[in-house]
Amino acid sequence: MTFEAWLTLSILTATFFFLVATKLPPVTVFLGALTLCITFGLAPIERCLAGFANPGVITIGALFMVAAGMYSTGAITLLSDKVIGRPKTMLAAQLKILPPVAMGSAFLNNTPLVAMMIPVIRDLCRSTGLDKAKLYIPLSFASILGGCSTLIGTATNLIIAGMVVDAMATGAGGSSRLQEIGLFDPSWVAVPAMVLGLMLLLVLSRWFLKSPDTKADDTVVERSYGAEFVIPDASPLAGKTIEIAGFAEPIGFELVGLIRADGSTVPIEPGTTLSEGDVLLVSAQLESLASLWTTHGLEPLNTMHPMKTARHSHQLVEAVISPQSLALGRKVSEFPLPEGPFRVSLVAVSRNEEAVAGRIGDLTIEVGDVIVLEADDSFFYVNRGEQSFSLVRRVPGHSIRRWHKAAIASAITAAMITAAAFGWMSMLNAALLATGAMLLTRCLTIQNAARSIDYSTLGVLGAAIGVAAAVSESGLAAKIATILTDLGGGNALASLAVVFIGRVVMANLITNAASAVFMFPIALSMASQLEVSFMPFAIALMTGTIGAAVTPPSYQTNLMVMGPGEYRFMDFVKVGAPLAILVGVITVWLAPLFFPF
Repeated sequence: MTFEAWLTLSILTATFFFLVATKLPPVTVFLGALTLCITFGLAPIERCLAGFANPGVITIGALFMVAAGMYSTGAITLLSDKVIGRPKTMLAAQLKILPPVAMGSAFLNNTPLVAMMIPVIRDLCRSTGLDKAKLYIPLSFASILGGCSTLIGTATNLIIAGMVVDAMATGAGGSSRLQEIGLFDPSWVAVPAMVLGLMLLLVLSRWFLKSPDTKADDTVVERSYGAEFVIPDASPLAGKTIEIAGFAEPIGFELVGLIRADGSTVPIEPGTTLSEGDVLLVSAQLESLASLWTTHGLEPLNTMHPMKTARHSHQLVEAVISPQSLALGRKVSEFPLPEGPFRVSLVAVSRNEEAVAGRIGDLTIEVGDVIVLEADDSFFYVNRGEQSFSLVRRVPGHSIRRWHKAAIASAITAAMITAAAFGWMSMLNAALLATGAMLLTRCLTIQNAARSIDYSTLGVLGAAIGVAAAVSESGLAAKIATILTDLGGGNALASLAVVFIGRVVMANLITNAASAVFMFPIALSMASQLEVSFMPFAIALMTGTIGAAVTPPSYQTNLMVMGPGEYRFMDFVKVGAPLAILVGVITVWLAPLFFPF
């Protein structure tokens, strides 16, 4: 090998070491590697920096914003309520969650989709008592399987497609036959892999996944709040029974009273039908109270006092009444106080760590009462010099969705997918237009759009493409390709298997997307040396994404579900390794069948 090839190999080795053996952020490691490649002139600077202008990378950034628009309008929540409902058995829950998630991941970037589904599964397990361990890893793996099935399902597919376009433009493919990858080209191989993979997940999750046995600490008593929620006009809960609405046997809260609009009290029975104007009296812990506050079709009774700002900009605040508070001696129904500086709505009250009995509107405020307020951002500015509360803290992780714009966000997303699917415009163009439409229709604010983008992910991808250019330019890719081709014995099918295995191994040494980027020039050189079509190799690089399921650090969604599911490292290996083997066999069998060498 040349000196440049050895130097590039040294940089790659150092990159792998820092990713595996240190806690440095991947974006820091990859930007450092890219800097060294530029410093030593291992590739033209234009090629080193081309990754940050790669259409796939920019498309991913736009898709983050589109998904944020779907989330902030509640479109994803509404869809999950209709599709998932309230299953009572684990098999029913898996069958209602995994196939829709897999199909959704085929058209929406799976990282934001999994992020949206984590609270959905959390709430489902809390309300039904189902084992969360049997849902979170399957959620991640189902999203990976589904994401492989279309061009836009994962960042990896978009990056590979972008690199194919670049190779066609520069003639880097040599004697291999290159063609632009269409939206559904991966589907021919990935959809059968997805179907069989989901079936395998149902079996493996039953055998290997179980929540750790934990004994509840009876000495810890969580504070309970008394609250009242009203079913407003045109609420989707109106006409449903208490059981169907999920209030019959809830976890984390209790329905203690039901009052009709005419003031009459109704017995709380599973078959009791809810009506517009009904007031629900609940005793709830803080987390469940916040979930009720965000429930579509419920409003805190005290929001009848209008605030000047829109509800989607509000948040929950927990506060303790101080001895100097203007609210002392006043009734809850008087909130917000006319002479007070705050424009807030009182949502719930706790006294002596317990929910107050009866109607909270008749309760007289006392020192030490803990109240939950619905407030906007101005509350904290106004409260900075006030002494009404001895302690104030935000209740994070909950916000009101812009439900009235859910249909608009869904239509925009559907139009984006349709435009790309029928080839009317590129995925990048469609995603950018969809992002602009989300902003113009106020489905998404500029602030939320900026926060939704995972800049570290984009940085890793852009830098990895630059390092991959050095791998190609230095001759290292050609040398590794020669070695792998020799391992394949000069046989195209065996070489395809070698590429898939190499992709899986590298995915668990570094990040998933980076492994695809590093393997791309190697696979391209192998196809060129064998003088065969590159298309089967490109498909193998795409389906090889499932190899990232073997370990938690190799894929973002694995890390996202590891905490909520309370998993250990080997939980991923026990389920992910058999899944990777299955997908590998399907890929090597079907890829040459649909895309001949």
